Amino acid sequence: MSAPELIRIATPHLSAAINLLGAELTHLHDADGRELMTNADPAFWAGHAPLLFPVVGRLNGDVLHVDGTAYPMKQHGFARRSLFTLIEHDATRAVFLLEDNAETRAAYPFAFALRVTYTITDATLAIGVEIENRNDTSLPASFGFHPAFAWPLPYGLPRGEHRIVFAEDEPEALRELAGNAIIEQRRPSPLDGRTLALDDALFDRDALIWDSVRSRSVLYGAPTGPQLRVDFPDMPMLGIWTKPGAAFICIEPWHGIADPAGFAGDIREKPGIVEIAPGATLACGLQVTLEG
Repeated sequence: MSAPELIRIATPHLSAAINLLGAELTHLHDADGRELMTNADPAFWAGHAPLLFPVVGRLNGDVLHVDGTAYPMKQHGFARRSLFTLIEHDATRAVFLLEDNAETRAAYPFAFALRVTYTITDATLAIGVEIENRNDTSLPASFGFHPAFAWPLPYGLPRGEHRIVFAEDEPEALRELAGNAIIEQRRPSPLDGRTLALDDALFDRDALIWDSVRSRSVLYGAPTGPQLRVDFPDMPMLGIWTKPGAAFICIEPWHGIADPAGFAGDIREKPGIVEIAPGATLACGLQVTLEG
């Protein structure tokens, strides 16, 4: 079976390629064709920017509980492994759709429509997501972005000079993972003021997780040269992750989080779940701007 087609959009300042599989951003290039995304080295992680739906993180036992029935659900849900339909496409915009079907209902017994819109304006890529509830009861769901940006960025400065600067103070302790589950223990904030100096050692215990982030944007890159501003105006949580030694850093705004250790309750009791009213739509977005 041939690989799904890449859908391309561009302006003179920025270009993107999106895979129909998962509606996943696969490439983001600057005006000179330099890659701003991960090299997807399978020795570390072969993803690019999966969309996390209907859960974020791993469920205990890879099982989703709904009204007394257990359903199999892999880490981060099924959207990233689903083939989307391209429903609109022009030079600077592409819209993708995933609707419930027999395969999704075997893991998640709800009717939904997931629309993902990619738009480039000048040097900004905007990703808009709409989750429509097509049930006559509320739709419990989580959603997350998982873009992996090149570390280092392709502007000649070494990995060790790269950092992430938060828009607001973030003094709270971070959540901890053990065995892919959230544990009670927290870790002190690694920020110096608003700055996270990137270092592989930060990720020896997996992702950095802010479960109530104040900032609605961060700036990623070295102190000089072009940088990426990542805006997430309506996402309440943030993960930052890599595998030590890899050539990427993931900046992951979330509406949801992995299961707490030992949790085996109904999906509606799961921390971070959003209840979408019948007929309503949850909208969220991410913008990536190349600055400098």
